[in-house]
Formats: sequence, C-alpha cells, structure tokens
Amino acid sequence: LGISYVFKSSYDKANRTSLDSFRGPGLEDGLRMLADIREQGIAVISDVHEVAQVDAAAQVLDIIQIPAFLCRQTDLLVAAAKSGKAISLKKGQFMSPWDMEYAVRKIKESGNKNLMLLERGSCFGYNNLVVDMRSFPVMRSLGCPVIYDATHSVQLPGGAGGSSAGQREFIPTLARAAVAAGIDGIFMEVHPEPDKALCDGPNSLPLDQVEGLLRQLQSIRNS
Repeated sequence: LGISYVFKSSYDKANRTSLDSFRGPGLEDGLRMLADIREQGIAVISDVHEVAQVDAAAQVLDIIQIPAFLCRQTDLLVAAAKSGKAISLKKGQFMSPWDMEYAVRKIKESGNKNLMLLERGSCFGYNNLVVDMRSFPVMRSLGCPVIYDATHSVQLPGGAGGSSAGQREFIPTLARAAVAAGIDGIFMEVHPEPDKALCDGPNSLPLDQVEGLLRQLQSIRNS
C-alpha cells in the first residue's frame, strides 16, 4: 500500500495485570528476535521499562518507546533521550494532553528532539478508556507528531479480572475518526488469531482485517 511502517513487539510486558500473565521472552532473547527482524530491512520499536534496559535496547531498536504508565519517569525519559534514538512517548491514561508538555521538555532538554507522542485514551471510570479527539491538536501544538494507538484505546484495563478485556469491534471506528482528525500515524496491535494471543488479544485487530482498514484510512487521509 506504500505505507511506511515500524514493527512493534515487546521483549517484556512489565505491567501485566496479574503475576501469572505472559510477559514475553525477556530482554536478551527478545532483542535478539527484534535484531533478526531489523536485519530484514524492517524498522523496529519496543518498550523500555527501566533505565538499565536503555543501552541494550538502543543497540537494536530504531525507536525506543516509553510506556504510558512511565511517561513521567524522569530518569527513564532522560536516559532514553540521551541514547540518541528516536523516542515514542505514550500519554499516560491519567494525563491531560496539555500536561504532556513537561514530559516533552524532559526529553528535548536532554538533547533529543526526535520525538513523537502516542494517544491511547484516558481513564473514564473503572475499567474503561475514552479517546478525546481534542487531544490530537493539543499534543501536536507541543511540536511533536502524534500517533494514535487504535487498539490499546479499546482496552478495558483489568476488565477480565486477572487480565485486561477489550472491545476490538470499535478499532476501525476510532481509527477512521483519528485519521479524519489529522493524526500523523497509527499504531495497531494485530494477531492472526486474537482469541489465542498470549496478551492483548481482546484489543487486537485480526490480521486479515488490516489491509481493508488501512485502505479506508488512506482514503480518508487523501480526501
């Protein structure tokens, strides 16, 4: 379709709901897998959760992502910024879009202006997230491209007891709305069989639906 893309996968899902939840292959094996993908000419991105992970991650990743729950963690933001890699900073579910100004400052004042912001919804009552489309122009006014996380936005955090639930049926609707609102890119969790996914299945888009949705999004963006 002529769309540039970056492959995202997590070597460690460190903020799972339950201690028993699947976390991933770990730092060493996970980065090795991502390096294999990168050698095929595909850019890669993954999350860092601790300052100690940044140096190893920076040797493999094209983009370092800061998880939403950690978007205010000063030491982590500074370390990621000083790695010299592009930074993807997720807005916390507990943050207003205008308050992201201070997280952006932490990174830019640490010498890294190669930064994008991700919107993944805001807490709205218990086990629910809502996307305020006004957040896109607000965060773009901070001088950063804004990416919309179309799949984590339909997550129901902790909504399945010991794990998160989700409403994947709303992914296309919200993705189309976000593109119409002028976002710069889109983030989607996809899986061949979401109901069998080890994590994030309830808010993952079935792989066979991706092309059709991307064509719709291209049409909206080009209109």
